[in-house]
Amino acid sequence: MEKTMGAARPEAGGETTARRTANRPARTPLHFALFAECLLTGVWVVLAALPVITLLPAFAAGCAHLGRHLDGERSTWRDFLAGLREATRSGWRFSLLWWAALALLGFDLRVARSGALPGGPALIAVSVAGLLAVVVLGLRTAALRRPGTAWPDAARTAARQGLATDPGGSLLLIGGLAVLAVAAWQMLPLIAPATGALAGCAVAVERRARV
Repeated sequence: MEKTMGAARPEAGGETTARRTANRPARTPLHFALFAECLLTGVWVVLAALPVITLLPAFAAGCAHLGRHLDGERSTWRDFLAGLREATRSGWRFSLLWWAALALLGFDLRVARSGALPGGPALIAVSVAGLLAVVVLGLRTAALRRPGTAWPDAARTAARQGLATDPGGSLLLIGGLAVLAVAAWQMLPLIAPATGALAGCAVAVERRARV
């Protein structure tokens, strides 16, 4: 009797394992679908950012699209275009200010590298740090901004998260920017999928900061 029960136990355990395996969700297709959505979003963002001034609104629309995709909501290219129109209409002034800050810091970096001023290495370091801070602030602002929210309010929240509550997320975005730069340097068309991956990174950072 004991031998019979002992022989039955492995079969029961095997049935339990098989049942758990059958009930386990297939994560690989979901992950691949999200990856494919990021690549497609990158193409949309790059095309929408061609006028340059629309870069931040396009990135905001792309992040909103990926956020809806993650939440299981409907999200099509028409929804992306609607979000792009709203973000551009409400955020073109903020986008201009962001580009002006980047241009000013870029000019400072050029002057520092020319050797015309004393303390060149220190000025270069400060200029590069300033450029990274402004770029990351713009990306975090675009990722967390919601339709109807003022861009300056979103920027203040992004600055607080990036400097105080979640500086690690800012470092992750800097890593994403490095990947984007390397991809564009290797082959310019790779900038589209790399931009989609950066948008996915920004959405992950924004949701990470909420926890």
